[in-house]
Formats: sequence, structure tokens, C-alpha cells
Amino acid sequence: MKSKSRNIVFSLVAVLLIAATGFAASEEKLDHDNSILSVFLQPSISFISFEERKYFQEAIDTLYYGFKENAVNSAESLNVAKQDFQKVNFCFPITAGIQWQFTEDHFLSAGIGFIYDNESVVLTDRKSNTHSYEYTLQGIPFYLEYRFALPKNFITLSTGGLFSLAVRWYWVLPGTEIYTTWGKLDAETPLLGTGFGVSVGYLFATWKSFKLYGDIGFNSISVKSNKKFSDIVPNGPDEKAKWNLGGLQLQIRGSFGLWDKPKPKDDDDDDDDENKPKVRIIDDTKKDSTNVIADSAKVDSTNANTTVTDSLKAVQDSAKVAADTAKAIVDSANVVTGTAKVATDTANATLDSAKTAPKAAKEPATPENAPAKSSPTAPAEEIKTKGD
Repeated sequence: MKSKSRNIVFSLVAVLLIAATGFAASEEKLDHDNSILSVFLQPSISFISFEERKYFQEAIDTLYYGFKENAVNSAESLNVAKQDFQKVNFCFPITAGIQWQFTEDHFLSAGIGFIYDNESVVLTDRKSNTHSYEYTLQGIPFYLEYRFALPKNFITLSTGGLFSLAVRWYWVLPGTEIYTTWGKLDAETPLLGTGFGVSVGYLFATWKSFKLYGDIGFNSISVKSNKKFSDIVPNGPDEKAKWNLGGLQLQIRGSFGLWDKPKPKDDDDDDDDENKPKVRIIDDTKKDSTNVIADSAKVDSTNANTTVTDSLKAVQDSAKVAADTAKAIVDSANVVTGTAKVATDTANATLDSAKTAPKAAKEPATPENAPAKSSPTAPAEEIKTKGD
């Protein structure tokens, strides 16, 4: 019965691990758990801190030595044999509950669990008859849990994900007890609770509304009874019984969102998110970063002003050169115009001379118009002699 129940729970844990591997292949962004209201199932592996197991081992040892003493010869003494209880109480608790995210990355949960750990041994007497002895730890804890996500500035992985820290407070419900071959004792159920728990979890797989957390932690569920251990085990202590159902736990929580947050419109297509410009948030409290940015902006502004001034000066110089060139062109045009005017006047004078020359050639020579013959001029000396 013990091994069968353990195999069932172990199979359930293995199925969840295989499913987690499959879901992890279709990675969605694991930055946040978007479920507002969800239900969960949480199988776990627990190493119970049950130190009172020594009372049951002492009882088995006493029975064994009693069988040895009753043997009448060596053959019967050889028939006597025993098994010892395990030195570690190892079991597979399972928990179910409901979770509410009242603000982003802050969760309140309520859960109820079932703890069952059966330990049994077999003794053989001198006549080879077998005798079975056992004790069973059973617990029905109820707890309230507060879980909050750790910012990525503190803890992160290269693939992203959601780390969380959880704290719990436990109560035990009726049905929490120890029953053995020799008797049974029930645990008290105080209203103020019986213990606490703390764990660190990681959201390692998600598929639509289904999410898988892996947790490791420790809890202490200290219970007590009005009865004594001497009522349920031979030679047990006569004081009121106390024991602990907590210990180190490894657990996998599979949650299903009943009510999820609506997805933002910009996040409908995750493929486009990589092409979108990333906004860099600058922390104003970091004065060094602010000063560096201000200095960089100042240098950029100075460089920009210098560049603009140089550009304007170059444009002005170019405009001045263009004006001087245009003036030289105008002066050259004036010189050409003056030269052309002189040439025109010369041509007109030549034309007038040409018109006068043919007219003089057409008139005949007459005595009136013939040129008068000039008389020979007397020498100056002769004229002077006659005068005398």
C-alpha cells in the first residue's frame, strides 16, 4: 500500500516535468504572470523533520531482542530477524488552492494540502512467524500565502523569467494525526496557526493560461496532542506528544488562469516587438549619468553652433566672389560696347567719303571750274632790285 501510493504520486510528478519540458519549447514572454484569478495543483517532495521516529525504532529493537531471548536454541535464534525504520521520513505531499493577483506581481493564495507518510517494518520470531509494525504520519494543513515577484534587477536568467519569493502561515485541520500498530493520537487545531513556510520559485514554463512554477523551500508545521507517545508506542515518553510535519520541500505548481489580464494591443504580435525602438529609462537619482548626458548635450550644441557659423561665413564669401565676378563681366561688356561704337563711327566716316568721291569724278573740266594756272613766282632778289 505504501509503495503503491508513492508510485502514483511519483508518476504524477514525472508527468508534470515532461509537460513542463514540452511547454518550455513554445516560450512566451515570462516577464509577468498575467492571471488575475487562477487555481493551482502543487505536488511536492518533502523530507519531514520527524525526530520522534526514534521512539518507534527503539520499540522495534526491544521486540527483536525479546524474540532473541525466547529462542531455545541456536536454530531458533537464527530465525529471528528484523527490519529497521528509515532514518529519513520521505513523502509526496500534494496541495490545491486558489490564487489572486491583487496588483502586478503580488499574489495572495489559499491552499489545502494532504501529507501522508507510512513507515512499516517486519519482524520474524524464533518460529519464523512474521509480525508487521508500522506508524503513519498524516496531516491536513491549510495555509495562506503571499507571493511577490523579484525585480529583474535583483535576479534574472539569460532567457528571462519570473523569480518569486513566497511566505506562508499554516493551520492544521482535523485529520492531522499519528496512528500506529499500538494506537492513535490526534493533533490539536489551534486558531492562531501552527507554523510557517518560505520558498523561492521560478516561472519556467507557460502555455496560454497554463503556467508551471518550480519552488524550493522550507516549512515548519509544529503540532501537538493531548495524548502521550506512550499511548501509541511501547516505552514511549509520558509527556504530551509533539511532532513536526514540515521540512525541506521541492515542489512544482501548475496553475490555470480563470481570469487573465487583457493583452495590450501593441503586444498582439510579438514578432514586431523586436523591430520596435527600445525605450531607455534613465534613473534621475543617478547624478553621474545625468551629468554625463548634460555635458554631452552641451558639447553637441557647441559643435552645432560652430558648424552653422562656419557654413554661413562660407556662403557669404561665395556670394561676395560671385558679385565681384558679375561686376567684372559688366565692365568687360562696357569695353566691348565702346569698341563697337568706335568701329561704327569709323565705318560711317568711310561711307561718307565713298559717297563724295564718285560725284566729283562725274563733273567735266571747264574753264570756269578749271584750276587757275599759277604764275611763276619771281625770285625774291629780282623783285627787290626793280623796286629800288
